[in-house]
Amino acid sequence: MRILHVCSSVDPSSGGPIEGIRQRMEPLKALGHTVDVLSLEDPPDSKYIKEFPGKAYTCYPRYATFGYCPNLPKWLKKHILEYDAVLVSGLWQYHNVAVRKVARKLKRPYWIFTHGMLDPYFNKTFPLKRMKKYLYWPAQYLALRDAEAALFTCDEERLLARQAFRPYKVVEKVIHYGTSGPKPEPAKQQAAFQSAFPDLNGKRFILFLSRIHPKKGVDLLLHAWKEAAIRDPELHLAIAGPANAGYKESLEKIVRDDASATHVHWLGMLQGDVKWGAFREAEAFVLPSHQENFGIAVSEALACGLPVLITYPVNIWREIEEDGAGLIAHDTQAGIADLLTRWIETPPEKRRAMGEGALRCYSSRFTIEKSAASIAAVLEEGVANWLAKSAKR
Repeated sequence: MRILHVCSSVDPSSGGPIEGIRQRMEPLKALGHTVDVLSLEDPPDSKYIKEFPGKAYTCYPRYATFGYCPNLPKWLKKHILEYDAVLVSGLWQYHNVAVRKVARKLKRPYWIFTHGMLDPYFNKTFPLKRMKKYLYWPAQYLALRDAEAALFTCDEERLLARQAFRPYKVVEKVIHYGTSGPKPEPAKQQAAFQSAFPDLNGKRFILFLSRIHPKKGVDLLLHAWKEAAIRDPELHLAIAGPANAGYKESLEKIVRDDASATHVHWLGMLQGDVKWGAFREAEAFVLPSHQENFGIAVSEALACGLPVLITYPVNIWREIEEDGAGLIAHDTQAGIADLLTRWIETPPEKRRAMGEGALRCYSSRFTIEKSAASIAAVLEEGVANWLAKSAKR
């Protein structure tokens, strides 16, 4: 099949969805499929477009209000018949509406990756945005209803999505989601990290690696850290990921006047060997998120045999619990403090067992090969059904 994937941006700092697209390209190619990507907000001369590991097109510009992209319908009308299937990433913006309209008119099947955007967490946390979404829901609902399927990364995400808005009559498909593991070069990766961050050489640390965003719970982590640091004065906290400068400054203030401040390290965005070295050097990975439909970084930690300390709103918590791959707590300051305390009190043999469980969990559930094969199977089945229905019309 020739697959077109429509997404907001191919900028790696935009989060997990584009990283998933990038990583699935090679395994999908190995299965005989090709993936082209259509970006909405990257200028044609963007380095992310030029450096993308595959064909990447752009419909730039996209405007702030509803993500309106006037060039998108024109591009789709000209090119959509070159593809067997169209995948759309995300909700609440114009690209779903445009894809639905053109796909229906020119008779091409499409699927929508919801990427956690129907999680009721957002309705509870941002009530004003919820009212705005009610205005957008009729158009978004039609896009979901008429898609061959809405794609979810786990059962938890699928079940939560049913609670968000009404009406809701959607074909649901849960696919395997995952990530590429590291190359088997641990010494090289560890050396790259040690060279980049000599202040952490020889130190024990817990790693947070994700976008630094309010929903990730970093503020609660820092407040809880002040309690945990007293229990284990030798333990450090490394925080990695892209952040808005103003928001990062507000987080730094939490520990600025505390004795634990010297044990908190801000690493910025990590990539390549340095990123994998961070996973290999850490003694545990922490993600205290308020909402996470999957969590690419969680899967990457598991791939390195790193125990994960997560909260229940990370939707793959059941899989982590079943495989004994880490510890889970509620996304409150007390919950995260308890999470850190439990880790500190976990004996070495139990930590080793969690590391083994982490590798087992990744290998059996979250490899990029399983993810690519799962998506390919859904699309192949969907295209076959769509062609059969079209033949009867």
